[in-house]
Amino acid sequence: MPADVQHTLAGSATLEGTSLHTGEKVTLTLKPAPEGHGFKFRRIDLPDQPFIAADVDKVQTVERATTLAEGSVKVHTVEHVLSALTGMGVDNALIEMNANEPPIGDGSSRPFVELIKKAGIVAQSAPRKTWEIREPIHLETGDGTLITIVPSKTFRVSVTNVGPDGRFTQYFSSEVTPEKYEKEIAPARTFVYYEDVKPLLEKGLIKGGSLESAVVIRGNEVMSKEALRFTNEFARHKALDVIGDLILSGKRILGHVIAVKPGHGPNTKMAATLKGEYSRMRSMVPPFSIPKGEAVLDIHDVLKILPHRYPFLLVDRVVDFEGDTKCTGVKNVTMNEPFFPGHFPGHPIMPGVLQLEAMAQVSSVLMLRKPENAGKIGYFMSADNVKWRRPVLPGDTLFIEAEVIKIRGSIGQTRCKCVVNGEVVSEGELKFALMDQ
Repeated sequence: MPADVQHTLAGSATLEGTSLHTGEKVTLTLKPAPEGHGFKFRRIDLPDQPFIAADVDKVQTVERATTLAEGSVKVHTVEHVLSALTGMGVDNALIEMNANEPPIGDGSSRPFVELIKKAGIVAQSAPRKTWEIREPIHLETGDGTLITIVPSKTFRVSVTNVGPDGRFTQYFSSEVTPEKYEKEIAPARTFVYYEDVKPLLEKGLIKGGSLESAVVIRGNEVMSKEALRFTNEFARHKALDVIGDLILSGKRILGHVIAVKPGHGPNTKMAATLKGEYSRMRSMVPPFSIPKGEAVLDIHDVLKILPHRYPFLLVDRVVDFEGDTKCTGVKNVTMNEPFFPGHFPGHPIMPGVLQLEAMAQVSSVLMLRKPENAGKIGYFMSADNVKWRRPVLPGDTLFIEAEVIKIRGSIGQTRCKCVVNGEVVSEGELKFALMDQ
């Protein structure tokens, strides 16, 4: 399958079984979904058949499984089916259920892999967006659990499982591809320590549990209808869970996930951290819709209007006009700006006075664009109510908004502000005179 485009299911496929924690009979159907859809669950047993997105923001509880909720509607134990879809290279799928929890099967994700293969996988047109981790992301809890994601050109998971009193300490590491996922990860079954069974039953959990659906560990012995499938099966199942929980971040990643004593709580916290870090990274260059036609002035148009040149031209583009009284310019602040080496060495910050100058230049574009003002120069007369609210750093995109509030003869007055990531970083009212060169 081409790895650079999104994939969905070629058709629908259905699986019936018993839920692990609720013990209910359930029918689960995997269906194709359009590009950009991601993974969504649908409770077809409820009125209006509500949807719940597989999003870390929807995580409600993480005790022995991951539960998603949208208002009063819940889906439990989502990690195995999400892990299978992710591991097999599916990006978009609808997961319909007539109960609140998928069937547990044998406690692994192999039944879901078989279901995916039955449905088939097809490529879509839209590109697959995969986030390459460039800097380590680390999460550590007080009980010895840690999850670190370090840069890698592939998606790899390394897991160390440590049971109570160090029992069944196991290690597993593998690159995650559909082929390796199916053979090396999907067959690994869930497990539980015997001393935890009674407390779980008292909490109303594992009602559908059995030796066919989980491996029970009693002391140093394994109780199961089937021998262990791998000598490190428990570490492999932890890797399975990590894959299913991390995709709740909404992003496929290229990175090496290193987890020691992982669980659904730390896994979903890391998913939330990933989502937050991705949003922070994207916010450095906020998306904007550039209007087409006369409202857009590229750098060549700006050079025709303003007399400024390097290193003092502080407008890269004008992206919008609202009539003759408002416009928005853009300045991409890069590390190559000539003022950063001296302001300040080792701690580069765009000087506030240059933000003020950028406001003046956008104001000049607004005024000089008029035919009667062509060829003139705008001279500063005053700057009032100027405020600087936060530093502007290399990598920021400065949106400079200017609005004419008064014109009298050759004297103009504008109200301006500079915005980064939707936050006002500086503002002021400027007065200038338009003069012949």
